[in-house]
Amino acid sequence: MTAIPPEVDIREVGPRDGLQIEKPIPTAAKLELIDALAATGVRRIEVTSFVSPRAVPALTDAEAVAAQLGRWPHVTFSALVAGLGGVKRALAAGLTRLEYVVSASDGHSRANVGRSSEESIALITPVAELIHQAGGTLEVIVAIAFDCPFDGPTPPERVADIARRAVLSGADAVSVADTIGTATPVRTTDVLARVRAAAPGVDLGLHLHDTRGQGLANAWAAYTSGIRQFDASVGGLGGCPFAPGASGNIATEELAYMFEDGGITTGIDIDIELDAARLAERLLGKSLTSRLLSAGGRPVPTGTACN
Repeated sequence: MTAIPPEVDIREVGPRDGLQIEKPIPTAAKLELIDALAATGVRRIEVTSFVSPRAVPALTDAEAVAAQLGRWPHVTFSALVAGLGGVKRALAAGLTRLEYVVSASDGHSRANVGRSSEESIALITPVAELIHQAGGTLEVIVAIAFDCPFDGPTPPERVADIARRAVLSGADAVSVADTIGTATPVRTTDVLARVRAAAPGVDLGLHLHDTRGQGLANAWAAYTSGIRQFDASVGGLGGCPFAPGASGNIATEELAYMFEDGGITTGIDIDIELDAARLAERLLGKSLTSRLLSAGGRPVPTGTACN
């Protein structure tokens, strides 16, 4: 029997996490970027968030974007919500795969959604009920899973407890988020192991930021510990507007490059992904942080040697 090659599932979060801290760009430009990303072979795209337009003005056109997603039937689209109002908006717009964020610390939770962490946990049940009644799925994202800019280090047992309670409250999947990019490989594997023990059998993903240059190392450590679902953003775009010091996500093209070079299938065409990153630079009018975008892939032999 031929062995099935190992693979990972990368969710592209550029249109949501990547754009949420940027100056608003036209809906047509977002759709152009989504089109470019859909061409890369990525299977899942987190396309927007249904949150307060005052809090995140860059994503005020969530409904307008959602109305156009039928152009790409081969891609599974999802959206982020922060409360029941957002769930209702998303479902009305036709998006039924939703992510609900719960901060592991009170400081970030109050800055992000205006309520305590426990209050956000209490909402998981009604959020799940609404989504499931519409035939959808709920993923709970545990934000600030390693450190909080307001409250300091996040106890790993707190993250595990939220994951356990999320599943008991109806979550179909859980994701652990290094929102401000402070995790290291040892801490990453420790937190993930605790979450697995607290919520066995549930789909578990990882959302990483590269603020301190540890993102790819953390992703590899997570892969070797059994994680197969990762978030990444085109060009390394992204950051949390309510977490001081947070910067971009791990770059989709860099994550795919690392895995593909190791024989681990992502389904993503890296050259097309780099084209999408260049488009993002043009649409935003700025250079992105991806090192692969700057350096390119593996060098093509020229037949000449350097002196």
